[in-house]
Amino acid sequence: MKRSVAMMACVLSGALMIGSYSPVLAKTEAKAVSATATDKDGAEAKTDAAKADDKKEDTAKGEVLEDGVYSAEFDTDSGMFHVNEANDGKGTLTVKDGKMTLHVSLASKNIVNLFVGTAEDAQKDGAELLEPTTDTVTYSDGMTEEVYGFDIPVPAIDEEFDLALIGKKNKWYDHKVKVTNPQKEEADADAAEDTAKATEKKDSEK
Repeated sequence: MKRSVAMMACVLSGALMIGSYSPVLAKTEAKAVSATATDKDGAEAKTDAAKADDKKEDTAKGEVLEDGVYSAEFDTDSGMFHVNEANDGKGTLTVKDGKMTLHVSLASKNIVNLFVGTAEDAQKDGAELLEPTTDTVTYSDGMTEEVYGFDIPVPAIDEEFDLALIGKKNKWYDHKVKVTNPQKEEADADAAEDTAKATEKKDSEK
């Protein structure tokens, strides 16, 4: 009889211990689930933010300038191929119907043709070579010089593209160039503003 009572006491004691541990286990499991959900939400938030940044960057790259005339920097990968020093590394960017063309005056008449693409493609039949113009540049000391200039089609702003050149030695060279920092010319901006004011005045008189 005493042994039965003792066994029952042990069983009850074990049950009480299990019951006391159950809330702790439940809380621990709940915290683990909560932490997992938080980590998952944080990861998803970071992913969404990264996607938004990528989309913003793609939009900036794909942005089309409005029609007009701009000054823009012309960056190359060569010290031998660059904008004439009189023009401070810049050319004139013309945008019309979404198409962009940059006119640059080079350092001399040594470069006789350009090609938007690789040197290999420039030598294929039917390749459309860019012909030079004769530009007059004025240096800071007042001296002037005639150099070659080119009208270069620009596929996108702030994006590097291939531009091959050939000089007087009749050999093609590959180069990478980029057009950056377009700034609307003041005269062009003023003209646009005057046009807008004239249109507004005309509409108010109706």
